[in-house]
Amino acid sequence: MRTTDAPALKRRRRALQAGDGAASAVLVGPYVLMFTLFITIPVVAAALLSLTYFNTVQAPRFIGLANYIALLTQDDVFMQKIIPNTVTYAVIVGPGGYALSFVLAWMLAQIQHRARTVLALFIYAPSMVGGVFIAVVWRTFFSGDSTGYLNAALLSTGLIDAPVQWLQDPKYIMGIMIGVSLWSSMGVGFLAMLAGILNINEELYEAAYIDGMKTRFQEIFYVTIPSMRPQMLFGAVMAIVSTFTSGTIGVALTGTNPTPQYAGSLVVNHMEDYAFLRYEMGYASAVSVVLLLMVWAFSKVAYGLFADREKGG
Repeated sequence: MRTTDAPALKRRRRALQAGDGAASAVLVGPYVLMFTLFITIPVVAAALLSLTYFNTVQAPRFIGLANYIALLTQDDVFMQKIIPNTVTYAVIVGPGGYALSFVLAWMLAQIQHRARTVLALFIYAPSMVGGVFIAVVWRTFFSGDSTGYLNAALLSTGLIDAPVQWLQDPKYIMGIMIGVSLWSSMGVGFLAMLAGILNINEELYEAAYIDGMKTRFQEIFYVTIPSMRPQMLFGAVMAIVSTFTSGTIGVALTGTNPTPQYAGSLVVNHMEDYAFLRYEMGYASAVSVVLLLMVWAFSKVAYGLFADREKGG
């Protein structure tokens, strides 16, 4: 009886495994399809185009690494303006917006549910209407004539004698970009951190206080942050990607691409300049590949700071 049941059990087990595999394929299939269409294929196409000269009129002509060599050795604007601007912008806005997201999420978690919901909506809203708000409000606020809100206020108080061209003067463009970006940086990462804080088990705090924890700062560093490392990792990656790939803010504020004297131009602006103004698609693709490598490198740093510690703990 046992010998006759063993093959039947094996067949049944194989059928169940095949059914599980088919169900998994059905569930994962749409994601794999979308990832392939919108991530893998564009990345591979950009990498291949970066090895060509392509002006959108003639067929791509293979030139090897010439675009990368020109970008790193002959493009003075890229090395002297674009890269420093991008690194400065990303280093300040990325960690700054990340820390601000955590602080605001932690503060909101301390108040009542109804007030928390309303305030979270107000904080999150700028990330949804940032482009429209920049074009309508911030350009009016920093307008270079005497009717601009900032110039009008400074003129009325006697702090300046003549209107300042805030959005055309290279001295001010980057600072304004950073300030506006921090204002509108409370996006999905902020919501993820808020959700992570609200879902921490309260018993962990009680146990920590029993073990000798005394202050709220100790609570943050010893309980809150270690308990929400997945949300911290997600917020870090989102901050890195958003800062390195944001290029519309400088153009929206100044109204030109490139910005005056390249003072607010980032890698994305340089790529758009060559792709859609000069129609040098091969060179623009090389810029996009360099940007992709920069995002990947900084994302690996964020992953090492959070995910590896989580595994080790």
